[in-house]
Amino acid sequence: MGANTSQVSDLCENQSLRTLIGTESISENDPFWNQLISFTFISPTSSGDSKLLEEAVIPLAKILIENNPRTGNFGALVRIFLGRTKELKISTECQDQLFIWQAHNALFMIRCLLKVFISEMTEEELHLQFSYQERAPGSCDTGREDLLEELMCNLVHLVVEVPLLDITYSILFEAVTTMLVLLSYQLFHKEMLRDGLIYQYLMKERCVSLTSRLVKTLLYNFIRQEKCPPPATHIFDQQSDGGGLLYGLASGVASGLWSVFTLGGASSKPGLEQEQNPLPLSNQSLLLLLVLANLTDGPNDCPNPYRQAVTCFKNTQDTSSIPTEQHHTFQINFNSLYTALCEQQRSDQATLLLYTLLHQNTNMRNYMLSRTDMENLVVPILEILYHVEDRNSHHVYMALIILLILTEDDTFNRSIHEVVLKNIKWYSERQLTEISLGSLLILVVIRTIQYNMTRTRDKYLHTNCLAALANMSAQFRCLHQYAAQRIISLFALLSKKHNKVLEQATQSLRGPRGADDSSVLPDYAQDLNVIEEVIRMMLEIINSCLSNSLHHNPNLVYALLYKRELFEQFRTHPSFQDIMQNLDTVIGFFSQRLEAAGSDLSVERVQEVIMKGAQALPNDRLKKFPELKFKYVEEDQPEDFFIPYVWSLVFNSGVGLHWSTTNIQLFSMDSA
Repeated sequence: MGANTSQVSDLCENQSLRTLIGTESISENDPFWNQLISFTFISPTSSGDSKLLEEAVIPLAKILIENNPRTGNFGALVRIFLGRTKELKISTECQDQLFIWQAHNALFMIRCLLKVFISEMTEEELHLQFSYQERAPGSCDTGREDLLEELMCNLVHLVVEVPLLDITYSILFEAVTTMLVLLSYQLFHKEMLRDGLIYQYLMKERCVSLTSRLVKTLLYNFIRQEKCPPPATHIFDQQSDGGGLLYGLASGVASGLWSVFTLGGASSKPGLEQEQNPLPLSNQSLLLLLVLANLTDGPNDCPNPYRQAVTCFKNTQDTSSIPTEQHHTFQINFNSLYTALCEQQRSDQATLLLYTLLHQNTNMRNYMLSRTDMENLVVPILEILYHVEDRNSHHVYMALIILLILTEDDTFNRSIHEVVLKNIKWYSERQLTEISLGSLLILVVIRTIQYNMTRTRDKYLHTNCLAALANMSAQFRCLHQYAAQRIISLFALLSKKHNKVLEQATQSLRGPRGADDSSVLPDYAQDLNVIEEVIRMMLEIINSCLSNSLHHNPNLVYALLYKRELFEQFRTHPSFQDIMQNLDTVIGFFSQRLEAAGSDLSVERVQEVIMKGAQALPNDRLKKFPELKFKYVEEDQPEDFFIPYVWSLVFNSGVGLHWSTTNIQLFSMDSA
């Protein structure tokens, strides 16, 4: 790979870099630039390697910050890059790999320097770094060119114009990553940034006119899941004596920045980082898409155009015309997007994209709900919830809200009981050789409730779990025996907890109370109130199933009869009397039929009696209650939740990006 292998620790001694950051201005026509941007490296893709690189770049960038007002060399580097971007599309068509390679290297250097600049200065100060430039004696500054805006617009153009090929993969990755870096000012502010410079550039006509194309391209980058091509050093012929890499340039380019950049030096294992992050462009594009879609609306109620594009795009199969009042809309292949979403749910960001589309894009939601292979989407979501202890709370919330949104649809609630799954290997409590998707969903949601009761005690989690079960309850069909048992077992657990808190409250009333005990009783009263709300909800869910589909659910009736004593204490309780009437009716009706059938009945015989009894129970014997229906509604000012969440994903999952935790203000490191 060439004799002049360098390590990150050598950067400070690199002569080309010393010249760039030095005190002398370098003309844009100087051959120096050609030499500077002619190096080959394997881009860092892990946070650890990126940290090593940034630590090496920081002292260089700080010297440049000091000297750049006099030299304008940073602006010159940006112009060198911009000059090459104008020919990138043609270079791609002509397979001019050398040109693309140099443009990529220039952008990589800009991105590394910007990363440090942004952590060291305000947007206004950053803008000044772009404004300084070399001037001939006696010339005046026209002041017309905004180089920072020019860079931002060129990055957008690059992403949407340059096709994704092996030879363009790296520069497209760099363009997307540089846009993320430019937007990363939000990390260093507690409040939501609403009108910063970078934000304004994205909202101006030059960028806004490309909104739909940018969003579409980022989505397709996610859909395509293209793996990073192998290191491209083999593209260029090596000299026979191994004395360097021959790039076909007049000057001795191999003595430029690096010949080979491997971070760990010659002993590094090529491809190891790629195994850790095999889809860097897909990952980075999704993160940028989420950042753009969650930018705040502009002043004067000007809606975020990137969110508009995400919420209104249509299927390529949809032949209906797009309403003229819809801005920034486009068409995309829904089948490809659905497949990618199904395959990628192990990542927080893919789950957040799924939530965004289900909640905000009516076209995509209707398409998903019409699929006949819904299990491909739902099972990965259930697996997230099943491994709740291994997931961060935000990922669990998103998965749960997705289920809640899906269960708002009655067709979904019916169809999931018709899909039969075999051998769910990740469900370890019990071997499930055959179970409906609906029963599996119930099992996982109940397990999430029980986990929450014993560990996190998060009321928000409880509420959404119960709302999803309630939405489904009228459509429960052929519940698996184990699912029916778990519904009643959850009620038993709640009942036991209710009795325990009630006993503690009673004892505290009877016992001596000091002056500092005034808070004890309200705490117990609050706990009791919450538990009784949950018990009421569980009774309503059981009642809804019995009232609407009793004859479809003999296993639930069996489980109810088997644990009938659990419900005795709630029959006369004022909070539950009305809802208990139907349960009493069902328990009494089937108990009589079982007594009439004789004693010592086998399980099979009991089930037979229940099956026949379900057909015989008159519908008018059960009191009608309002249908249980819950709808997910975002909180007021959702950006207070989603913007820190999205940036925590960038912080944790951005490929080849590392941020020092010292200056992060947007979220605490615990939540990240």
